[in-house]
Parts: sequence; C-alpha cells; structure tokens
Amino acid sequence: MTALNILCLLMSILAVDGLISYRVGQSRRCYYDFTLELYYTLAKGCYDCPHNKTDCYRPHCVAADGVQRAIYTVNRMLPGPAIHVCENDTVIVNVHNDLNNAEGTSIHWHGVLQHGSQHMDGVAMVTQCPIAAKTEFEYRFKAANAGTHFWHAHSGLQRSDGLYGAFVIRQADEHEPHLGLYDEDLPGHTMIVNDWLVELAINRFANHHNSAGDNKPRSMLINGKGVLQEFFSNSDNTSSYTPVHVFQVTQGRRFRFRTISNGILNCPIQVSIDNHTMTMIASDGNAFEKVEVESFNIFAGERYDFVLGADKPVGNYWVRVRGLADCGVKSAHQVAILRYDGADDIDPPLDVAYDLADRGGKKLNPWNKKSTEELVAVADLKARNVSTYALQKTVPDKTFYLAMDFNMIDNYHFNDKSFYPLNAVDKPGKLYTPQINHISLVLPHTPPLTQLQDIPEGDFCSYGDAAAANCSSEYCECVYRLQVALGDVVELVVIDEGVTFNANHPMHLHGHAFHVLGMDRLNESTSLEEIQKLDGQGLLPRFWFFHCHIEFHVDIGMGMIIQVGDQHDMPKVPTGFPKCGHWSFSGYGDAEDYPSYCVGGASRAFTVSISSFTVFYILYVLIS
Repeated sequence: MTALNILCLLMSILAVDGLISYRVGQSRRCYYDFTLELYYTLAKGCYDCPHNKTDCYRPHCVAADGVQRAIYTVNRMLPGPAIHVCENDTVIVNVHNDLNNAEGTSIHWHGVLQHGSQHMDGVAMVTQCPIAAKTEFEYRFKAANAGTHFWHAHSGLQRSDGLYGAFVIRQADEHEPHLGLYDEDLPGHTMIVNDWLVELAINRFANHHNSAGDNKPRSMLINGKGVLQEFFSNSDNTSSYTPVHVFQVTQGRRFRFRTISNGILNCPIQVSIDNHTMTMIASDGNAFEKVEVESFNIFAGERYDFVLGADKPVGNYWVRVRGLADCGVKSAHQVAILRYDGADDIDPPLDVAYDLADRGGKKLNPWNKKSTEELVAVADLKARNVSTYALQKTVPDKTFYLAMDFNMIDNYHFNDKSFYPLNAVDKPGKLYTPQINHISLVLPHTPPLTQLQDIPEGDFCSYGDAAAANCSSEYCECVYRLQVALGDVVELVVIDEGVTFNANHPMHLHGHAFHVLGMDRLNESTSLEEIQKLDGQGLLPRFWFFHCHIEFHVDIGMGMIIQVGDQHDMPKVPTGFPKCGHWSFSGYGDAEDYPSYCVGGASRAFTVSISSFTVFYILYVLIS
C-alpha cells in the first residue's frame, strides 16, 4: 500500500475539523460542515491565556498575535478547518452563514479549477448569489487537480479577518514528479502566512478610503498564531506572550512543506528558516525543476512547496517571515518554531531587536527585481508534467494588453468633485484608484454565470471599447469583460506601469492555469503604449474572475470578468440554484396602489462609461 493510500485510509476513518468521509468505489466523499461566525480573539474560552499557555490551546480559543479584536471564524478556528483529500475525491462542504451582522458570504476554492462544476467556484455576484445570513449553501465538486490550494471567503473583506484555510489535494505516488526528494508529506507541515490587522479590515478600509487612515499592517500570522502584544502578570510583573506555531521534524528525515499566502494587502512575504536551506519544488499546485534557496518571497494568493532536510543538530530553529513593501513600513514580521524531535520545549533565543534585514543568499520570486544568478524569477523556473498544447501555437487566438496602475482621478465613491476633489485633499488622504486599462470593475447585480439574461447589455463594457477613450480624465466603471471562445489560446500581456507607486499586483485567474512565458523589469515606470511597441518589434521575451489578490484593490475594482463562450456554451444551472437581483414596484401595479413616498434633497448625475509594477508578464492560457 502506498503512502498516499495509507494517508487516504486514515483520513477516511478519522473525523477531523468537521470532516466525515467514506469511500464510493475508488474515490471518497468528504463531508465538511462550516459554520461562519463573528467572533473575538482571547475570548472567554481562552481562560487565562497567555499567562497559562495550555489555556491558549483550548477549543474555541483564538489567541492570534495577542491583540484583542473582532474576527470572522469558521468553526471558531483560525485558520479555519484544513481540507486534505486525495485526487478525484468528491468534496462536499455545507456552509452555514451564522454571521450575526446580516452579511452575505461565499467560499472560493482557490486553485481548484472547477471544470465541470463552475457553479461551485464561490465568487459572489459572478458564479453565485451571496449566501444570505442564517441560510446554508452546499458546495459539491471533484478534487480534480492535485496540489497545494486554499479556501477563503470571496465576499467583501471577509478573508482578511479570518475566513480562510488550507486545501491540499494529494495525488498517487506514480504521478508525483518529486516523490524521491522527500520522505514525509504530512498535514502538519502545511504553513499559511498572512499580514494581519489589529482591527476589522472594514474599519481600516473605510478610514483609508474616506479619510487619512493608513493601510499598513504591523503584524503577521503563521497558521493563525504569532507574537505582537505583550501581557504583564499582576503578581510578579513578568511578561507573557501568545504561543507561536511549532513544526515538528525528525532528524535525518526530509519533509515536504506546503506554504500558502493568504496575504491581504500590498505585502510580499519573505520566508526563511534559520540554518536551513529549502529545495523549492512546486508553485500554485504545479511542479517545477527543483531549486535550492535560502529564502523565497510569496505574494497574496500564491503557494510554494519546498523540501526541508532535517540535517542539523537536534534543537529549535526560527521559521521567519518578513513583510516587504507596505508591510515594511511598520516592520511587520512573525516567527514560528522548527522543532526537532528530542529538543526541549522552549523557544530559541531571539534578540529583542528582530533582524529585519534581507536573509541573503539565493532567493526565489524576488520583489520588483530583475533576475540574476542569486534572484530566481518565476519565469526562470522549468515546469514539470504540464500540457504543452497551448505552447504549440506560434500565434495565440487572442491577445489582450492589461495595463495596471494607481490612477490620480476623482473616483466619486471617495472624492466628490464638487466638495472635496482629489487635488484639494492633503497627501495623507489623497486616494489613487487601482485600475486595469483605466477602468474599475463593478460586479453586476446578478451573477452572469447563472443569470446572464437578467443583466442589461449596457452594464457591460469590453476590452477595446471606444467608450473607454476618456477614462484617463474621467473616472470609469462598468462590468468589465473580456470575451473569448471555447478552445482559444489566449495571450495576456500584463503590465504594471509603475507611474504612481513601486508596488505589486498579484493577479489571480479563476478556472485556468497559465504558462508564464516572460517576465521582466524595464524601467522605473513604463506604459501600455511602450509595451505594445516593444511587442510589435519582437523585443519582449515571450464566465472567470481575473483580479488582483490584494483585498483593498479588488474591492474597489481592480479586476475583470472573462466570459468563456457564448450563452449557449454556459453549463446548465443546477435545479433550484439561488437567484438574486434588483426588484422594484415598477410593472407590478399602479402607483396609487402603494403608499406615497417623500423624495427630497439634491440629486446628482454620475457619468459612468465604459493599474503598479514596471514589470510585464506574458501569460498563455488554454481556454477550456
């Protein structure tokens, strides 16, 4: 019996984190119950945590980094329940929305392609209506593509506050290209890293976009744990801290670690382990030729697998994460412990002044840097066991140029041109709008996958519309859409113009994987026109949601919908699938049949027609 079969057998017997599973033929049905709630860190279930560390591990105790704040949880856990299944298992998750503030929600299975189960993708107002408060929704799909994935809420800012968890799909040994590189692939070596705010994200969002509040995190979490807040004992004035996560290893063995970023803001995260190197083997569920590094950067939504050889003296070693970009402003960082079997149950020594310097040595996925011998970009990696059909076409069926930047434009959601235009606002409150091709996405009032016929065609705008010509001077928003045909090979040239900020936009495409054909940094800034010109000279190395995975960016429109096929190509809507949309008295009787309404106050009309790296990416996608 293979190691994978043994793991699947164990997982089919045990009920962990709300999982019940049983076999049907050669595959299993894995049932999960998710209850979503508004909760609180260090709540009454924590008793005397952190003064008594054992209390921190009680059921329903979420210690986080020691800062008391409201959070969202699934089953009162942070992160939520981890899903570990085998390839082609059927996953069934009953989501109970018990959020007591009447919020709708949805759950996205990030990295799972959902071919044949498109309605289960979990994007509110694209593939489904939000799950209303006090109602339930059952997700049911096949775990068809193996790899390290994760699940998270895809409504508003909810994943920023705790609605996320690991989702790992293991494959049979004979299909695993890196099987011989490691001895163990255990659920306990799954690592989720993320930046973390000290208040509900919606509070920070409102302050940042409507006032002068900043969007810079000062904390991070590793598997929901960390150290930020210091507690003092009343009796002897000694200090206590919340516990950090511990990864257990055995000397002489090689372990596969699966790293997931639930990053929420503009915060690339550098990962390193003291005195150890890491052999990187996979990215976003796809294997590549191994690369040994001292550290790697992981951006929001990305996943990296690495092999760690436990070949050092028995002891405790720091696992370090260091925030870059906006996380560097307040020196956001965190630690976990790599603990060898037989080591003392104590924290390794850590200087009061945490070493925030770059870890040095060879690095994978550098932030805003050109490739060198020591800096390995994603485009430098060599894929393993992937389809090359899309790469066999010398000319793609369609090419789209997507230019991103923070545009200085009066976005009427946050800057009223009559009362407080952008040019009249002091710098701390000056809000630049992240856009793609100078257009902000607004989600439709009904999901296009299920109710396309209910959306007026005038609500859409498409790539290359002439109406977008004035968007550089007037704020534009619409249901921004790219239309492609089934079977198309599509080339996306993604440009971060970098005029306003030297930032980053980790772009996530639902439903498809893509080949990264080229990636480079040109100058301090660039433009769509410059990239098109270079491409024309041959000088560039060569209904799904496509959006920035930074929460504050996607929430105000940095994304687009890719419509694959015509309406007759769309999958059949499941019987009884929930519907939503506008409703009014219009068309339901004469006005005198209803109470009269008073309308007062000034009215105003909005003009609605119808992104920041200096890096470009060329992506090939087979649309299927």
